[in-house]
Amino acid sequence: MKTKKQNVREAALEILESINSNQAYSNLLLNSSIKKNEIPKKDIGLLTEIVYGTLQRKMTLDFYLDGFLTNRKKIESWVISLLQMTLYQLVFLDRIPDHAAINEAVEIAKRRGHKGIASLVNGVLRNIQRNKLPSFESIKDPAERLSVEMSHPLWLVKRWIDQLGFDETKKMCEINLTAPVQTARVNTTRTTVAECLQRLEQEGYQVAASDIIPEGIQGLKGNLANSDSFKEGLLTIQDESSMIIAYAMHVDGNETVLDACAAPGGKSTHIAEKLNNGGNVLSVDLHEHKVKLIQQNAKRLQLDNINTKAMDSRRLPEVLERESFDRILLDAPCSGFGVMRRKPDIKYAKKEEDVSRLHTIQLQLLESLSPLLKKGGTFVYSTCTVDVKENEAVIEQFLNSNDQFEKDTTLVERLPASVQKYANGHELQVLPQYFGSDGFYIAALRKKVQ
Repeated sequence: MKTKKQNVREAALEILESINSNQAYSNLLLNSSIKKNEIPKKDIGLLTEIVYGTLQRKMTLDFYLDGFLTNRKKIESWVISLLQMTLYQLVFLDRIPDHAAINEAVEIAKRRGHKGIASLVNGVLRNIQRNKLPSFESIKDPAERLSVEMSHPLWLVKRWIDQLGFDETKKMCEINLTAPVQTARVNTTRTTVAECLQRLEQEGYQVAASDIIPEGIQGLKGNLANSDSFKEGLLTIQDESSMIIAYAMHVDGNETVLDACAAPGGKSTHIAEKLNNGGNVLSVDLHEHKVKLIQQNAKRLQLDNINTKAMDSRRLPEVLERESFDRILLDAPCSGFGVMRRKPDIKYAKKEEDVSRLHTIQLQLLESLSPLLKKGGTFVYSTCTVDVKENEAVIEQFLNSNDQFEKDTTLVERLPASVQKYANGHELQVLPQYFGSDGFYIAALRKKVQ
């Protein structure tokens, strides 16, 4: 039993170190670590909790640790990661006894380092145990206090306060520290929501119908990606915010649709389902291996109305006929600030200048794809971020220089009833705190007929 526990914590430390040194994504490292270390099923939850929790709270943990470390710069980075993840267990995990977490940390320090490091780790953690943690009240500036307490970089907190106000920023930071509920979309070309829920319950999953999306379901216990229903193509793992896209597209069965940044194919397959296997979806992505994922998903879901292409979407007008699509979806590359609960490392990896760089790419994509839309057609632009520069500002700039496009204010009528109140004319900004989904932006434009 003891070795398995050590294995979990050592695996957690290895993942945290890889993220620090290689800027690798936590979700990918976690999956490969579970396989490599043969982590028992019952311990996967603890490994996930330690890795994601330590990442989510990294700035808070550093604030606490700074009061107990005399010369941090001289301490090796893996020792800091070990202290962070152990402190996370002491402060935020009730079910792990303090002495067990500390003993495990000291043992790892002995194995990975030497007696002196083990003694340092033991001394710091015992000192924290005996004394009070420093208070956030010592930080006088409200933005800085929020940044440290909620572990979000100060530049990002200030940016959000400017754009959303202090209260919404605080709510968003708070929810970003929580684990998201897994949601999935039922393939209504093959089954009904009621039948799918029943099948999943028979398989032993705890599930519920979504309050937000008619074909959405929530996985309350068990990973739905392992279910027979998933393998047989009756459902797709997808966030509820992302499911709104297919409604915004306004398809009824005969349209030709371009999905310009489509991998891994969640939105393409949803649109194809909405077309009820009619019409046609062309799903494009830059990378061949990602296009294969779209093909695999379409095959699993038994959707015959999806074609794929691997290329830079900015070059599509070179190979496709002008005004050949009824609908275009551009789910643009973005900062990903709406999906921090799933990828907590995003908030530390991204810089303010990245937002400006992405704004340029987003605008280039819009400009490049716009000639491919038929007159009277609908162009939907979306991102999984909450930043005005990547969202409203991109659309505003595009409309200012493309007078053949106008805002499609009928968007709200197409949205699921539960979402309509968040829409504003031609656009919808979902914040994670609205209904516990990813942060997401959607704008609908129409190409004028004359």
